[in-house]
Amino acid sequence: MKIVFGYASWTGEYGLFGHFAKRNSTWPPLNLALLGAVCEQAGHEAVILDAEANGWTNDRLAREIVAQRPDMVGFSAYSPFFHLSCDVAKAVKAINKGIPVMIGGPHVTITGAKLLEQHPEFDYGFLGEAEDSLPQFLENRSTGRGEPLNKIAGVMWRDWTGNVRTAGPRWVTPNMMKKEEMQGEHPLDRLPLPARHLLPMERYKLGTPRGRVHFTSLQTARGCPWSCIFCASDAIKTKRYIMKSPKRVVEEMADIAARFPFVKHIYIVDDVLTFWPEHVVEICERMDAEGLKFTFESSTRANLVDDKLIARLAKSGLIRLSFGLETIDKDMRTTMQKKVPLDAYPVANRICADNGVEAMNSIMIGLPGETRETFEHLIGWVSEQRDIKQANLAIAIPYPGTEFHEMAVTGAHGLKLLSEDFSEYLRYGNAVTNVGDLTSRDLIEMQNEGFVRIYSKPWRWGPVFHKHGVFGFVLQMYRVVKLWVRKMRQASEPFRVHPGLP
Repeated sequence: MKIVFGYASWTGEYGLFGHFAKRNSTWPPLNLALLGAVCEQAGHEAVILDAEANGWTNDRLAREIVAQRPDMVGFSAYSPFFHLSCDVAKAVKAINKGIPVMIGGPHVTITGAKLLEQHPEFDYGFLGEAEDSLPQFLENRSTGRGEPLNKIAGVMWRDWTGNVRTAGPRWVTPNMMKKEEMQGEHPLDRLPLPARHLLPMERYKLGTPRGRVHFTSLQTARGCPWSCIFCASDAIKTKRYIMKSPKRVVEEMADIAARFPFVKHIYIVDDVLTFWPEHVVEICERMDAEGLKFTFESSTRANLVDDKLIARLAKSGLIRLSFGLETIDKDMRTTMQKKVPLDAYPVANRICADNGVEAMNSIMIGLPGETRETFEHLIGWVSEQRDIKQANLAIAIPYPGTEFHEMAVTGAHGLKLLSEDFSEYLRYGNAVTNVGDLTSRDLIEMQNEGFVRIYSKPWRWGPVFHKHGVFGFVLQMYRVVKLWVRKMRQASEPFRVHPGLP
C-alpha cells in the first residue's frame, strides 16, 4: 500500500506571533517520520507532505496528497490544530471521496470515539501510540488477512451500522516503569529509526546561540513522571517513562550525520533530559567516541542539574537548556502541582551561564490563582534575572484531558471557561479563560506587556537576534518602544490640565 501522511500548515493561526512561530517552530514532524519508517519496515510505501515546511496552503496540501494517488491518507493532530487536519481531510474527500483517511495523535486519544462520530471525513482513528497498531491495521486493509480489526488494540473504525468500535488504546509498552526498574530496559530500541529521508530536511532551520542552522529533532526518552495540571498526564500516559539506549540514540545521530551532513544542531524533545543523568552522560560519551559534532538543546527540571553534569553536557555540544518555571507564586505552584523548589531556578540558570549554556525559562500567565500582583511579581523577577537569556511567556490554556480543563469547566479557583472551540486554544495572542478578576483580554494584554518588559533588557537583545533574526529583532524592539511611549503617556496623564480649566 501507498500511505501518504499530511502535515498541515499551522503557524498562520497565530497572527502577529506567526512570524516567531514559523521561524522557530517549523520543525520536522518526528512522529510522522517514525510512522513512515514503521510503514516502510512493514513493506509499504510511505510519503510525508509537510505543508508548513514547503510553504503550501492547506488547500494545496490536499491537492498534493490526492496527486500521489494514495491507498491511505494519515494525519496526526494536537487539539488547537485539529481543525486544520479536518479541513485538509474534507478537501481530500471533496476531490476523491473514495480515499480512506485515518487520524491519530493526542487529541484523538483524549477525545476517543466521539471524534469519529462527529467527523465523517475520517474513516479510522488511532488511540495511544500507533507504532504497533498501524502495521497490523495496514496488513488487515491491504490483504484482508492478519488480525481482524476488532482484535487490533489502538484502532477505531465504523462498523456496517455506522457505530464506532474500538478495542481501546495501545501503548508501546503498558508498564509504568519506575526509575529503579529501568536498568537495561530500552523498549524504544525495537522501533526503526525515523524516516527523515521522507522529509524536506533542508527546509528545517533554527536560531541558536551559534547562529541560524539546519537542525532536526530527536527523542531519547518519552514521558515525565510528574503530573502538572496543564498536562494530560493520565489520558496520554505521559507519566510512563521509557527510553532508547544510549547506543541506539548515537546510532540515530550517526545516521543523521551520514544522510544529512548539513544538519548541525539537534533539538532533543525529551521532557526531562536529565531525569537519569547516567543515560544522557553515556550518550555524550558515545557521541565523543564517534566524533559526532552536533550542538544540541533540550528541556529539564531545574532541580535535576548540577555544575558537573552541565559542564559534561556542554563539552559534547549542549548550548541551550529550558526550565519550566511557570510562576513564582508559592500558592499557585502548589495548585498546579509544580514540585520543583523555587530556589532551584536561580541556581540552575547560573550553572548554565557559568558553562556557556543559554538558559531559557518557560513561564505562564492565567494559571489558577493569577492576579495582577502575581503577574507583576513574576515579570519583575524574570526581567531582572540576568542568567535567564530567554523567557517563553505563554497564556495558560486548559487543554482537554488535563486537570486544568476540569477546573475551568467546573469554575474551580475562580476560573471561567469561555470556549469549547479548540481552534481558539492558542497560547499566544488568545485566551479562553477568565481568572478571578482578570478577563481573557487582560491576559492577552499582560502577555504583550510581559514580553516587552522581559526583552527590553539589553542583555537579552543578543539572544533575541540569534533566535529570531533581523526582522524578529526589529519587531520586538518596535513593541518595546511602543509600550514605553504608552507608559510615558499614561504617566503624564495626572499632570495634564483639563481644557476647560484656567
